[in-house]
Amino acid sequence: MNIAVVGLSHKTAPVEVREKLSIPETNCEWAISQLKSYPHIEEVSILSTCNRLEIYLVTSETEHGIREVTQFLSDHSKLPVGHLRPYLFTLLHADAVMHLMRVSSGLDSLVLGEGQILAQVKHCHKLGQQHSGIGRTLNQLFKQSIAAGKRVRTETSIGTGAVSISSAAVELAQMKVQNLAPHRIAIIGAGKMSRLLVQHLLSKGAIDISIVNRSLERAQELANQFPDATLHLHTMADMMSVISHSNIVFTSTAATDPLIDRAKLEMALEPGQPLMLIDISVPRNVAADVSDVPHVQAYNVDDLKAVVAQNQQARRQMAMEAEALLDEEIEAFEAWLRSLETVSTISSLRDKVEAIRVQELEKALSRLGSEFGEKHQEVIEALTRGIVNKILHDPMVQLRAQQDIEARRRAMQTLVTLFNLETTSEKQFG
Repeated sequence: MNIAVVGLSHKTAPVEVREKLSIPETNCEWAISQLKSYPHIEEVSILSTCNRLEIYLVTSETEHGIREVTQFLSDHSKLPVGHLRPYLFTLLHADAVMHLMRVSSGLDSLVLGEGQILAQVKHCHKLGQQHSGIGRTLNQLFKQSIAAGKRVRTETSIGTGAVSISSAAVELAQMKVQNLAPHRIAIIGAGKMSRLLVQHLLSKGAIDISIVNRSLERAQELANQFPDATLHLHTMADMMSVISHSNIVFTSTAATDPLIDRAKLEMALEPGQPLMLIDISVPRNVAADVSDVPHVQAYNVDDLKAVVAQNQQARRQMAMEAEALLDEEIEAFEAWLRSLETVSTISSLRDKVEAIRVQELEKALSRLGSEFGEKHQEVIEALTRGIVNKILHDPMVQLRAQQDIEARRRAMQTLVTLFNLETTSEKQFG
């Protein structure tokens, strides 16, 4: 079995491509089922966020498995494989393991060290288990990667003051207007990203904030988390009216089609009325054509890179500390994987030697006759077990310790041949 990851991120693809490949949680079960139906995919898990879509897989045949995932992404996005391929990255085995650990630790994020990605990796792991995509290998990889993410955040200071996408969006607004206090601000959506938006807006001095959401109950739940703030709550039916009375609008919903476009804005805004739109959703909530409306400034997640760049330098040294911790976590996973690969050979060797021990012991006891005491039989039983365990100890330790994959497989093949073992390893090596 081989581990691989196929995907795209803010580093490889613009938002207009990423949004076509986004897989919302409601479609996750279907997507995992589709991928598992391919002949060469044994395990699969899908990490879909505003900045990345990554498919982790365990495949019996690497080249075929990657081709199947690529075809799935093409079918899902309705982009021809030839058009899609330049935006995709593929990482195999050790590189795939390292990548997930870096992602969990916030080292691959648009905002270096951001904390939200670890919760998203945990959720990805949970969904993969829930929908029967994750088996033994990916389960261990995700557990180790989540542990790595926690270690990086507790044993280094990379998360101290680390900004999220939401706080970067608020920083961008503040850069443009200097003082947020006099501005009427609206947030479309009431999920986790919106909660972070409210938190950062209040910390920067904003006082006039409206929340627009499909469910008024969900908006109220968000407002309850900020009892000292006065948040104005509205349903989506009032969205354009709220926007028309706002100076700055943030959008963060799970909608798959744009909620705001040029036609709606032109109907809602007075001629020459200024408006700043900051869309942190993928797929985008704001259509590209709003930029054609006079006096409207529109930004999306890709526009946050300049804001984020200002915060990166201070955390680069911390990232180097984090990489050293990841090396330890990667080695722990590799050791587990090595032990897993040797289980079949070691088990077969132990079974064969144990069968020989029992057979020869029975012969010896039968020759000694019935007058041979039970206590003496126990001593001989313990003696033969001790001899077998001591003989097997060094081969097993050496086999598990082999770090080079090919050297380990040659050693297993040698054991299989020399001891004439019947094991599933024969299929691997032959």
